[in-house]
Amino acid sequence: MAQKVNIILTDDLDGGEANETVRFSLDGGQFEIDLSAENAEKLREAVAPFKASARKVTPNKNQRAPKSASSSSKNPDTPLIRQWAKENGYGVSDRGRIHEDIRAAYYAAQQG
Repeated sequence: MAQKVNIILTDDLDGGEANETVRFSLDGGQFEIDLSAENAEKLREAVAPFKASARKVTPNKNQRAPKSASSSSKNPDTPLIRQWAKENGYGVSDRGRIHEDIRAAYYAAQQG
């Protein structure tokens, strides 16, 4: 049996439909947010004056990149969520971030 899984992005600001995931860095942290085209443009417009005056930084190849999260802050459910998602037809990679919609579906299934 074939399954087709559609991932629908939801705008993290207003709950509407999102068109893209915008990634950015600030104060040493790396972030991503799912936004509609309109909200993505608002973010870019808000940052534009700061970006125009900023220096572009090229990563030093000899310097290790900072870890995004310490191992102690990792969600212990991640392996279980990943396994559940694969068994239930969700497209999820073996590594990396698990989309919040998949996490929510996992937790909802555990309660039901």
